Amino acid sequence: MKSAAKLGSLLSLGMLTAALSGAPAAFAQTAPAPPPPPSARSSAAGAGSGSQKPAITPAEARELMRSVDSIMQFASADSQLPIRHKVKRRLISREEVTRYVVAKFNDDEDAKRMQRSEIVLKKFGLLDRDFQLRPFLTSLLTEQIAGYYDDKTKTVNLLDWIEPDAQRPVLAHELTHALQDQRVDLSKWGNKTDTNLARNVIEDNRHLAADEADSARDAVLEGQAMAVFVDYTLKASGRSLLTAPEMVEGLKDNMEDVSDSPVMARAPLLLQQSMLFPYREGLSFEAALLKDSGAAGAFAAALDRPPSTSYEILNPPAYERQEKIPLLTMPDIHDLLRTAYDPYDVGVMGALDVRMLTELFAGPDVSAQLTPQWDGGLYYAAQARSAQANGQRASTASLSLLYLSRWKTPEAADRFARIYAEELSKKYSRVSRDNASEADDSEQIYNTSEGPVLIAVSGRQVFVSESFDMPLARKLQLLLTGAQSSEGLQTASLAIGPAFAAGAAPSGTPRLRVSKMSPLPAPASDPLTGSMVRWLSSCGFMKAALPR
Repeated sequence: MKSAAKLGSLLSLGMLTAALSGAPAAFAQTAPAPPPPPSARSSAAGAGSGSQKPAITPAEARELMRSVDSIMQFASADSQLPIRHKVKRRLISREEVTRYVVAKFNDDEDAKRMQRSEIVLKKFGLLDRDFQLRPFLTSLLTEQIAGYYDDKTKTVNLLDWIEPDAQRPVLAHELTHALQDQRVDLSKWGNKTDTNLARNVIEDNRHLAADEADSARDAVLEGQAMAVFVDYTLKASGRSLLTAPEMVEGLKDNMEDVSDSPVMARAPLLLQQSMLFPYREGLSFEAALLKDSGAAGAFAAALDRPPSTSYEILNPPAYERQEKIPLLTMPDIHDLLRTAYDPYDVGVMGALDVRMLTELFAGPDVSAQLTPQWDGGLYYAAQARSAQANGQRASTASLSLLYLSRWKTPEAADRFARIYAEELSKKYSRVSRDNASEADDSEQIYNTSEGPVLIAVSGRQVFVSESFDMPLARKLQLLLTGAQSSEGLQTASLAIGPAFAAGAAPSGTPRLRVSKMSPLPAPASDPLTGSMVRWLSSCGFMKAALPR
């Protein structure tokens, strides 16, 4: 949380907060009650909230609807994105927002992937084992949604319980999405991820690259909308994000204050960071492009040539130079696993994920020191075929997990491995080290309630296997670490026979067939949580992004 003194020292931030005077209070005063216990949440979410009387009179509602056109004119002039047609608008109740969220849970592909990845997040320790994601998110979004543009119906939706003056800056944000939609068709532009389950090595690596593209595009969309939002609130002062770029860091830090949002304050770090990432980092990206290329480069050009990786979002000069950095690649491990496992999930383990892991495991100071040393990562989850019942398949015990991370130095790799090992006792019961007497920590083996864990450091790489039996874990370790030769510019597949696939390794080491590939884009941020980031971003403008 930012101290009042530090925020007060930012004149431009003070102007922005003044411009929004009344808006945060309006949203805070109408925050819903804390969510009920998990057993009752699904049926009770929003049950009583829709009965509250609207804060807007019929006359105010008509005036707010009329203001849509003038605010869209401002957004168009500010972004230089042309208006191609008027936008439909409507005023909705809390009950309608809850129905909208439920429908997005049921129909949205990112929501389906997010819910599928819930047990992977729990296996990593990013969520508690007993956390119920869907009912909590329903309560969180009912509290947080400040308005939304629906690219399917081409309609901007305003809230009947929020004072009109508080909604106009939100309109500037959401109408920017309408302008983006009119230029590129967001339903097609904004989602490049293959939602089908990856079942071979080609599909594995396609998923790794596609996840990055989606995360980057979400940050562009929200960053552009935040830039217009800021400019709209500052227009009376004659200033803008372009003329006052120093406000960006203050605004980003200010978003961490969730004291006026009861549900958000109780949300796991994973949900808080996933919700705020596109606003925070997207705003920084847009501010950099505005400075270097003006509105044309920051808006239309970024939509026409979007960044393909979140590395570019975090490093705008890399986007401007069209710089590409290789991605860690998956070898072909399917023949090794197919007898006992089904594929479950594969993706990039990005910098945001690592930052959250290290903050949860070792605290914010260690996280701040270690995260900049991260240099890439991927994960692979497989589900045991023996887990047949629904209860079994929803348990982390049914999953086995591989995680390979790369670091800028061997020292950083070693430190991360120690932090990861120290967290095992919080994720599993009955944790004991199998090779505790060894002085060399380059390899650590643990027995847990969900099977063995192998943590191995090799130079700048850390390999983790959780719940695979040790003979299989070692074969997987050899394949994953070996596939990263030439810093990821190559991919490797295993020339494997039936005997080896069954677990009887032939003499010598496994033979790797290596083929040259074009460099793949580098991971840089959040793809483990990418579906969550995308889905939350698609739900509308969040109150947590408003200046306090």
